Amino acid sequence: MTTSLNPQTPLLLVDDEPSWLQSLSFTLDYAAAINNVMTCSDSRDVMNVIAKHEVSSVILDLTMPHIRGEELLKQIIQDHPGIPVIILSGMNQVETAVKCMKMGAFDFFVKTVEEERLIAGIQRALAFGRLQQENRQFKDRVLKDTLEHPEAFSEIVTRSRKMRSLFQYIEAIVCSDQPILISGESGVGKELVSSALHRLCRPSAALIAVNVAGLDDNVFADTLFGHTRGAFTGADKGRPGMVEEAGDGILFLDEIGDLSPSSQVKLLRLLQEGEFFPLGSDKPKRSRARVICATNHDLEAKQACGEFRRDLYYRLRAHHVHVPPLRERLEDLPLLVEFFLEEAADRLGKRKPTIPQELTVLLGTYHFPGNIRELRAMIYDAVSLHGGGVLSTEPFRRIITAGRTPTAAAPSALNAPMTFPDPLPTLSEGADLLVQEALRRAKGNQGIAASLLGITRQALNKRLKKLGN
Repeated sequence: MTTSLNPQTPLLLVDDEPSWLQSLSFTLDYAAAINNVMTCSDSRDVMNVIAKHEVSSVILDLTMPHIRGEELLKQIIQDHPGIPVIILSGMNQVETAVKCMKMGAFDFFVKTVEEERLIAGIQRALAFGRLQQENRQFKDRVLKDTLEHPEAFSEIVTRSRKMRSLFQYIEAIVCSDQPILISGESGVGKELVSSALHRLCRPSAALIAVNVAGLDDNVFADTLFGHTRGAFTGADKGRPGMVEEAGDGILFLDEIGDLSPSSQVKLLRLLQEGEFFPLGSDKPKRSRARVICATNHDLEAKQACGEFRRDLYYRLRAHHVHVPPLRERLEDLPLLVEFFLEEAADRLGKRKPTIPQELTVLLGTYHFPGNIRELRAMIYDAVSLHGGGVLSTEPFRRIITAGRTPTAAAPSALNAPMTFPDPLPTLSEGADLLVQEALRRAKGNQGIAASLLGITRQALNKRLKKLGN
């Protein structure tokens, strides 16, 4: 059984024998779930059909009356160079095959070739066509610096250029049916990205989310694939799994990096074959859902050390969406602070507090190991303690100071490695340089600078007086 790759735009089959067109259409539907097919039995209509209908690929018979296959191939390659064309011939003609390939044919098959070889070739053509389409769409969006559907990302509060580029990439890959891997640290908003993908890909269909962390092999199989009546003790009736519940929609598998090795094999089969077996059944069912996975693990490192299957890793990351951590998009802090303050005040039944001017600067000095989720929790805690007037920065300072241990501060040290002039400064001069750097990061706020340096504000004032500031 080959992998399902049903195109969004139709596959055009061209042959002067209607019986062959019907037979190939049936084979594609039965063996590969490719049912978005158009047929044309008159070679004179081919170019008109392609002009009127966007097609994903053309399967073209070589020997036809009126216009020969070679001539049609030449016209298609000239007028529509992005459409992969597969040539079919009733005979094994090596010279003709070489000639067609030189003209630009994607592949060449003899009609009597094994069914699986022909379908595999058609799927390669469809995959190639989709990749070209995605590349064109991505280039167009990057060059225009626009989003076609900005409303799909409305739940993600950002003005980061990195995030905008990410949205452009997401819009470019929605036409594909291949799996999508969303990676990023805990708390960056991977679930929001999956929701945006759902709104763009298949908004009218279901979004079924499953957290696979901690599921043993049997529970994983039962959760995803369901079971038949009597499959195990207590299975009094059959139950469909999440794959079946997703239907034509999205199956979102969270924490995929924690999947056990035996469950990884089952997931690989689902992605590779497009089918699954409910527990207790020997009859496969075909999946129509698009799979999106998320992880906060480095899957490349896990597969390198043998903890994650290499074939599954490469299958999952057909499209890779990496969500940057909050410390790499600090320009989002003012928007996020405003958003969460309003949300917290509403949910806690309080009036929205006034934001102190130094709050964003203070938060910008923190490395946020918990990312946006941590920021939200910090703001909720501060609002819950708030009595009125200007919001106190003290709850934030406590968390930031507590998190500024040598281990916790390591990620922030990576943002700006220290460089020294030659010759090296003295200890006193080095301390002065450190004070100046703290003031720069604190945007001149002496209280925040003192906190960064781990000294009191009075101690900082004394040193600044020595510097003449």
